[in-house]
Amino acid sequence: MTEFFPTVSGPIPYEGPDSDNPLAFRWYDADRVVAGKTMRDHLRFAVCYWHSFSWDGADIFGAGTLDRPWITDPGDPIEAAKQKMSAAFEFFEKLGVPFWSFHDRDIAPEGATFAESAANLEVMVDEAAGHMERLGNGLLWGTANVFSNPRYQAGASTNPDPEVFAYAAGQVCLALEATHRLGGENYVLWGGREGYDSLLHTDLAREQDQLARFLTMVVEHKKKIGFEGTILLEPKPCEPTKHQYDFDVATCFAFLQKYDLLGEVRVNIEVNHATLSGHDFAHEVAVAVQSGIFGSVDANQGDDRLGWDLDRFPMSVEDMTLGTYEILKGGGFDTGGFMFDTKLRRQSIDREDLFHGHIGGMDTLARSLLAASAMLEDGALTDIVDARYGDWDGELGTGILGGKTSLGDLRDRAMDQPEITRRSGQQERLENLVARYIERIA
Repeated sequence: MTEFFPTVSGPIPYEGPDSDNPLAFRWYDADRVVAGKTMRDHLRFAVCYWHSFSWDGADIFGAGTLDRPWITDPGDPIEAAKQKMSAAFEFFEKLGVPFWSFHDRDIAPEGATFAESAANLEVMVDEAAGHMERLGNGLLWGTANVFSNPRYQAGASTNPDPEVFAYAAGQVCLALEATHRLGGENYVLWGGREGYDSLLHTDLAREQDQLARFLTMVVEHKKKIGFEGTILLEPKPCEPTKHQYDFDVATCFAFLQKYDLLGEVRVNIEVNHATLSGHDFAHEVAVAVQSGIFGSVDANQGDDRLGWDLDRFPMSVEDMTLGTYEILKGGGFDTGGFMFDTKLRRQSIDREDLFHGHIGGMDTLARSLLAASAMLEDGALTDIVDARYGDWDGELGTGILGGKTSLGDLRDRAMDQPEITRRSGQQERLENLVARYIERIA
């Protein structure tokens, strides 16, 4: 069997913060117990199949640059797919990651007909099942690529042609069944082209009704086949379309509420999608948690000076700490986890660079977990927040929220009210506090 990563013996060891070994974890100690659970169980790391193994570094400005011998075409598309899968599972094993994620077209080549594509997927699901049984790893989620083929130029579920809707539905049906067979814990619907560029040829109401019907059919089929995982909708504000119907978490919540899908569908939050929508990662998590739709996370980051989805590995401990804090405060992951929807820079051409990127991302999130857990355990922020809103537990606050006080009552009260004493929000103090927790983690 070909070894695609001969310079890495694996599994990547934990050596602690003082290690200078670039192929060792400095913060991610999988078996370390934090707040009652191991780091492995808190973070539930997954590697994506598409950027890591199906992408050669090509972008809209140039050809591929990366050393990827496993995507060299040997002539037989299925043999090529098996070669790529061998490389992927060698990487999973040597990195020591518990989960992976895929699109149907990542693992199986598209055929000349739908039936041929279905047969290809069946063969490769068998292949994946064998690898998973050998390694004992799990599938965080599966999904279908219903955006790359030219047939999806105007979307999949929101397409003006019902034949395209039907084709996409069939493709998602097969991908959901494949995810179920592989024991997937979630199924993600990323509406890559479920939006529009111009209202001149778009019927908004019709397209959103179509999207809702598509989601409802997925939920119905999930129940029919006995899939017990979570259905996830991934928010994204733009790119490739100018206006996406799943702009951010709040938009998704309103959509699910309108179409009676709350309780059936949750969200998969991508960190850089939060940035593109003008939000912070922590904000999107907090909105999802308080709305009851938090599911999973695509862990990456963007660049504020570039306007597209860069999918860089997460390196900001501060940003990830604030997001992880909201996750822990909300009870943590159940079926979800941190999935690295990340890709290398086009100049990082060595195969070993895949390890460096994932090691750095995993260490960033492990350190963030330690800081967030310590803040939560100490009540460093919750005590201050509770005190800030404490008066709402008094007579005035409970009367307002309990419906015992009218607008006229409050007008009368204000007539006799002396000047209100203002209080500091202490934002700088709290930002310094977070920084100290990050600095002291060891």
